[in-house]
This record gives sequence, C-alpha cells and structure tokens, in this order.
Amino acid sequence: MAAGLCRAFGALLLSGARTPALPPCLPGGALAAARRGLCGSVPRCTTDPLWKCRVKYTVRPVGMKKTGGRDHTGRIRVRGIGGGHKRRYRMIDFQRLRYEEGAPAQPFTEKVINVRYDPCRSADIALVAGGNRKRWIIATENMQPGDIIQNSSHIGRMAVSANEGDAYPLGALPIGTLICNLESHPGKGAQYIRAAGTCGVLLRKVNGTAIVQLPSKRHMQVLETCVATVGRVSNVDHNKRVIGKAGRNRWLGKRPHTGLWHRKGGWAGRKIKPLPPMKSYVNLPRVGAQE
Repeated sequence: MAAGLCRAFGALLLSGARTPALPPCLPGGALAAARRGLCGSVPRCTTDPLWKCRVKYTVRPVGMKKTGGRDHTGRIRVRGIGGGHKRRYRMIDFQRLRYEEGAPAQPFTEKVINVRYDPCRSADIALVAGGNRKRWIIATENMQPGDIIQNSSHIGRMAVSANEGDAYPLGALPIGTLICNLESHPGKGAQYIRAAGTCGVLLRKVNGTAIVQLPSKRHMQVLETCVATVGRVSNVDHNKRVIGKAGRNRWLGKRPHTGLWHRKGGWAGRKIKPLPPMKSYVNLPRVGAQE
C-alpha cells in the first residue's frame, strides 16, 4: 500500500500537478514511507533484515531481499554483488545437540527425510526429524533419506565407533577421525568446516582439549566437549563445476568487474609462507612468577 502511494505521488510531482494531502487514516510507518518517496535525497533502507531477526525456528523457506552490496545508507560497500535468481533462506540449525523443550539431556536419534540443494551455501542440506520437531542441518557426503543419525554428548572411557553423520564431542571420537561442522566453544554451534567437500582431522587429545587440523592445514585447539559431525561435508564436486559462460555468474548474483587494465600488485605471484601458529580457543592457566 505504501509503495503504491509513493509511486502515485511521484508521478503527480513529475507531471506538475498539485500534490494531494495524505489521508489521515494511514499508520505512522506507511505515512513515513510515503513521505520518503517524495524526497529522493533521503537514504532508503535497501535491505529488509526481518528474515535475519526471526526468533521462532521454522523449516519453511523465508523470503529474502537483495542488497546489491549496499548498506543501510544506500552506498555500495561490497562490489561485485547484484542481480541473480531469487533465493529463499532455509534456517540451518548448526547446534546438533539442541534438546527439545522439557526433554532430558540424553542421547537421541533423528531420521533423515530429505537431502536437497541450498542456494545460500555450497553444501547440500538435509531435513531431519526426531521427537516432535523437524530441522535443517548440513548434510554429509554419503547421507541419504532414511538414514538414522545419532546425537550424543557423552564422553566415555573408550572411543565410540561412530557412523557418518553422527554428532559427538571430540573427546568421544578416536584419533584420526574425519570431522566437519566443528564448534569453537561448547554449545555455540558449528562455525568451522562447513563448506562443500571439506573435512578436518582429529589429531590428538591433550589434557581435556583436542587438536584439530582444519582444511587449510592450520591446527586448532578446542575443548574436548566441543561437538563435531563425523564425516565429510556433502557436494564434494562443487569445486569442479564449470561456469561455462558469463551469464551463469549473473544468475548466481555476481556482477562483472570493470574491463580496465589494472597493474598487478604484490598480491600476485607465488609465495611460500610458513603455517600460522596453532589457534587456541582454550584459556589455559598461565605460569606466573610466584612471590
């Protein structure tokens, strides 16, 4: 309604006609939107963040509005973004050990209902159901509809024999296990190893912590209570896809760069750098001088 009023008032201004008074029955938000439509110098909000601020979880696709790489002031902040096919966002639950309301904190199983393509990420996603709920998760390489996956927070004396797609703490898995969807802090949700075809390796466990090798060959130290998914992320052949033509990049929402010649700087060329030091998310006690 507000958008229609804005277009009507703009047409009247361009034609030189007298602008009619706004009806008093409009709500405050619509009235402000109509007034913004009359003035072109006021920056408009090019994004609708309501789909990001949704509190209640749903498995239904949520509509998204394109930003074109612009922020709330309308200025371009990220170049190379614009256009593309319309997408809908599916809320992914990156916290595998999310218990139902009122349910005890004990291991539970879920059944894979569907594995499908997600336009908002490189990996495939899987719809799983267990108890009285459904949710989307990141699918592993060989995950198929009908599979039963296990979720547990128990760390026993012996390492478990986990199957692909199961979620366990790092302290419960044997050394050398391929993992993905790794947490940096217990209960925070997966933040690492989520791209298509990637996997990490559990190298060793030391004093309640675990050392994991990331796909970049960098080592990371986290608490052994951090949860990870066993296996490799799905859509392994994502890096082998052939774009084929410039139009396909436009379908994906990627705008071309300028055709002008640019001199290559120091970023170009081969560089041999040592691996960065191990990244630690563990607050180990420091050994200080005792007075």
